[in-house]
Amino acid sequence: MTFFSIDLTSDQKAHRTDSQKWPWYGAPIFCAIWFAIFYAAVIPSFFSYPKMLYMRDEANHPDEFIGERAMHLLAEYSSIGNKMVGSINNEVHTVNFIKREVEKIVEQSRTDLYDFEWEVQYASGGFYLWNVATSYANVSNIVVRISRKDSPNDNYLLVNSHFDSEVKTPAAGDDGIMVVIMLETLRVISLSDRPLDHPVVFLFNGAEESNLRGSHGFITSHRWAKNCKALINLDSTGSGGREVLFQTGPNHPWLMNYYQKHAPHPFSITLAEELFQNNFIPSDTDFRIFRDFGNVPGLDMAHALNGYVYHTKFDNFKNLAPGTYQSTGENVLALTWALANAPELDDTAAHEEGHAVFFDYLGWFMVVYTEAASIAINTVVSVVALIAICISIYFMTKQNDSDAPKAIVLRFCVIFLVQLGAVIIAWGLTLIVAVFMHAVGLSESWYYGIWMTFGLYFSTFFFGLGLLPAFYIQWTKHQTNMKLNDTIACFMHAHCILIVLVCVILMCMGVRSAFFPMFGLFFYTISVLLQLIFKLIFKKRFFMSVHLLCQLAPFLFYTFLNYELLLVFVPMQGRDGPDSKPDMLLALFIGLMTMHFAGFIIPILFKFRKSKIFISMFGVITIIFIILAATPAGFPFKAEIATQRYYVLHTERVLHNEDSTTTRESGFYIQPVDTRYSELYDTTLKDVEPESWLTNNCASEPYCGLPLYNGRWLNWKDSALWIYSTAPVFPVTTELTDVSKQSISPTRKRYEYNIKTGDRIVIFIDPKSNVKITNWSVDDTVLLDGRSPPYFINHVSSMVTTPFNFWLEFEHDAENTDGPYFKMSVIVHFLYHPEYYTSDFKDFLDTFPDWSYTTDWLASYESWVF
Repeated sequence: MTFFSIDLTSDQKAHRTDSQKWPWYGAPIFCAIWFAIFYAAVIPSFFSYPKMLYMRDEANHPDEFIGERAMHLLAEYSSIGNKMVGSINNEVHTVNFIKREVEKIVEQSRTDLYDFEWEVQYASGGFYLWNVATSYANVSNIVVRISRKDSPNDNYLLVNSHFDSEVKTPAAGDDGIMVVIMLETLRVISLSDRPLDHPVVFLFNGAEESNLRGSHGFITSHRWAKNCKALINLDSTGSGGREVLFQTGPNHPWLMNYYQKHAPHPFSITLAEELFQNNFIPSDTDFRIFRDFGNVPGLDMAHALNGYVYHTKFDNFKNLAPGTYQSTGENVLALTWALANAPELDDTAAHEEGHAVFFDYLGWFMVVYTEAASIAINTVVSVVALIAICISIYFMTKQNDSDAPKAIVLRFCVIFLVQLGAVIIAWGLTLIVAVFMHAVGLSESWYYGIWMTFGLYFSTFFFGLGLLPAFYIQWTKHQTNMKLNDTIACFMHAHCILIVLVCVILMCMGVRSAFFPMFGLFFYTISVLLQLIFKLIFKKRFFMSVHLLCQLAPFLFYTFLNYELLLVFVPMQGRDGPDSKPDMLLALFIGLMTMHFAGFIIPILFKFRKSKIFISMFGVITIIFIILAATPAGFPFKAEIATQRYYVLHTERVLHNEDSTTTRESGFYIQPVDTRYSELYDTTLKDVEPESWLTNNCASEPYCGLPLYNGRWLNWKDSALWIYSTAPVFPVTTELTDVSKQSISPTRKRYEYNIKTGDRIVIFIDPKSNVKITNWSVDDTVLLDGRSPPYFINHVSSMVTTPFNFWLEFEHDAENTDGPYFKMSVIVHFLYHPEYYTSDFKDFLDTFPDWSYTTDWLASYESWVF
């Protein structure tokens, strides 16, 4: 007997193996069936919304959210236009809009049941965030408290959204839809006689887009802040759709229990939380402020559909998904009522019990359990899976006619190595395609046409996963008596062991998303156990039917998440920075998602004749799609739908040098926001200064002498572009006044300044060698932490006419008594003054193609040496 126990002639075995196979034309039908299941179940589930309730139906639906009213309110909110902090639109028109609606709600409310108290808060303060010392003055919030007269309680639920906007956008999705949903939620509660054990504070904050200042102003200075014990935060990175619950707690799993029980349209997964908290999502929300500065646990929810319009003028009423109003409204209303009646609010500290693990299944229902339970479940499922595989292989040793048990075990070990090689090849090929696309300048070809991902990455993974095992079966079919079904089962067993390893590694790393591989393991283990039971009872395993039926649930689960990932994650890659590698990230995520279901479905293709040819077609598809990516079909950007983003600042720079000379120059500072800006090198960017311009400025000026806007721009400055132009015209001139200079000691000096200018000021402080800042008037976290200079200060004021006053204290070496001590740069951003644009600036903006989008404003940069 040979290594594989050859007892039959080669012809006999070839005939036996071939007779077990299905006709070749069944393979495309088999794949088409899985695609049909995806289109029939996954896509409709993703876009499933409840029927909108209309105001005419209100009498028949007491205590229910009326989506039509929210829709009418959003139309009015959106029509106000752009709502930048400090602008008339934000501080007057939008504030008056919300005040009017609140007054109307109070007037129509059940005054016999409820007490109302509300006000406009004007907050000032400062904090440290994203490597920036943040300061603000007079930002506005509208705060409303509703409480039952018969339920006095000093522990409140906080519900928050923001009404301000980014540059140029009417902000219907971010965050107007949440503002009007809060108003309608407040109205429904105010008319209901349902219990409300705890007061609810509705915070309409007016300064989220300017580094989360509004929420900080509330949680650190408002008299009700200390009473807020839990939070529902509502935000957006898109234009409606189903809101994703992507952050909870932290360390308050009871919140997820309420979400599971009361949210009628759940849409949530631990994986999203961990991706967000590990900076895979290029955004942040007020949740961070309430958590870090108020220790308030809560639920953080945001819309993410059609993220292409996020922070653009296309985030308007017309582009908001119509099903959003009723779906999100019903969730927010139900959660507000549930948490307002939660006894946990009376002592939230007693319920800090670690993290929760949670996920929804196609938006149909939620699964929630504790982190400790997750470890136990993952461990048990992994162990049972391994035991079931061992029993299955044992049965194989008993039923194969001539192969010895040792030969069966050895064959399985070889198959495991082959499957491991197939997984490595699949990952390798997928990443190689991503690297190639980036290297040849074809990255993001899937940005507008998400369907391109199928050919570039899904097909590549399928090809790599299936080809090596198919060849192995072909090469060894003459060397074994093992039935083809058993060989296929061995490949699935091998893949199951690999998934067990993934699950164990994630658990050891403390990743709560270890449930992700566990889900597939659970259903595969069920299928193996059922086959063993059927074998004992009916003497037949019903291998294919049982396996395929058990794969249906995980297939829907993983493809639903894949689809969600693509719709949410792909638009974000257009604003993830010029140094990002979006194809690599997408390939990694697709490989991770696909591995968990494809390894249990691709082996079924080995059951068909000519399987190698069919699997090779996935490789052919990859090549075809790479070619398509180089054609107009693969061009990533689309006018008004999926545009390429640029920041363009018409800038004047005035540099006061140490030798008492002054350099004055003007130009367009262009900051690309994605990786493919070489598309404009022959047109709009043809006059860009060489890299030496940036290198020289980085050597002589803090942060390269660029008018950076916020902390994220610090990571982008190396890709900054500059084109010389005529000087801009500013709404106001900037005046820096040296108020005082004091010697505190022979080696310590204090400087005080005030700046009279616009409402957005950035200050760079760069101490000279052997000089350090010991104190200043803004948040001193950066100084206490020992961060290296230069330092970044960002100040925003809203309708403040007095100059911004600040002081700095320096300590220097005894030999350096005469200075200079530091360089200071003052940058002023004028974000909502298009009426001051010069004809040259307008003409330059017109050179950008229609498939691009510019976020543009005016900026001044002036530096001094003191």
